[in-house]
Amino acid sequence: MSWLTEPLAFGFMQTGLVAAALIGIMCACLGTYVVLRRMAFIGDALAHTTLPGLVVAYLQGWSLFGGAVVAGLATAFGIGWLSRRQAVREDTAIGVLFTAMFSLGILLMSTTRSFRDLSHILFGNILGVSRGDLALIAAMAVVVLGALFLFHKELELTSFDPTHAEVMGMRADRLRYGLLMLLALTVVVGIQAVGVVLTSALLVTPAAAASLLTDRLPRLMLIASVVAAVSGVAGLYLSYYFNVSSGAAIVLSCTACFGAAWALRAGRQASRVG
Repeated sequence: MSWLTEPLAFGFMQTGLVAAALIGIMCACLGTYVVLRRMAFIGDALAHTTLPGLVVAYLQGWSLFGGAVVAGLATAFGIGWLSRRQAVREDTAIGVLFTAMFSLGILLMSTTRSFRDLSHILFGNILGVSRGDLALIAAMAVVVLGALFLFHKELELTSFDPTHAEVMGMRADRLRYGLLMLLALTVVVGIQAVGVVLTSALLVTPAAAASLLTDRLPRLMLIASVVAAVSGVAGLYLSYYFNVSSGAAIVLSCTACFGAAWALRAGRQASRVG
């Protein structure tokens, strides 16, 4: 059992494991709505559009978290505003803002001495999470999970039957803005774990794996949270023992869980046919 306990002797591994579990659970719970509403591209867009905010904050010596939050929320409101006015379709608005903001981030990065200075932003560095960062991640988890709990019924109804929700008097547009804000905050936190490039995987893959095993929302959230937390821990152990990128290892662990869920579902269907 020494292989299991050896990494826990280091403080950075202890902090990283707790952070990975918190981020994974938060992304998994919110990711269920991303999958149900077919918003996977929005998660990817928000992850990439935080880049200019991160770069500006880095160059000015400001809080990276604050810079990412500003950029993420601006993108979320921009997508909601453009699509609500129906001047352009939602996927078009996402594509325009996604490419523009990410290109701006790359342009700003090119003004620095080296792209290596900002590589942790692109690819994440969960082993570099400090105690202060962990407290911030925990606070964000409380906010996001608390909001999902308080508005569970409204989000569930607007996800499965938005027309019926409108008839009942629910403001679907406000709920959508709220969901976009929660997505932006979650993406910013997720960047600490796997970086800009891979953050959308944490939102989509655990929930997608869970959706192969159940269609009941509470159970889906539970399974997705377990998948995300286990993948985060497994990814960190893989990065420790094989000296590979922690962010990539976490995402590939999620992908392995998705493959296992797909195989299990296929096995169940085959047994029913047989």
